[in-house]
Amino acid sequence: MGRVRTSDGSRSAGVMSLLAGVVSALALTGAAVYTVTEARCDPGHYVTDGRQATLVGSCVSGAELREAGIGHDRDRSGADDTSPSNLRP
Repeated sequence: MGRVRTSDGSRSAGVMSLLAGVVSALALTGAAVYTVTEARCDPGHYVTDGRQATLVGSCVSGAELREAGIGHDRDRSGADDTSPSNLRP
């Protein structure tokens, strides 16, 4: 049986597309690392009082999270209570 030869043109095109993908990934990774290292804010931490957790520090305030609808109070929103004691198997 005869062998099928691929042309050198298609091989170099494959290598170039692989190289372009690797270079793009490295550039995006570098941009992400640079952005994170240059962000000047405290990492923040959560403090709980037994009923709710409060974000202390960080670049984002609790008011900004509530405005975005993240971490809204379920009791006031009319959503069902999903605490573990109210869930059924």
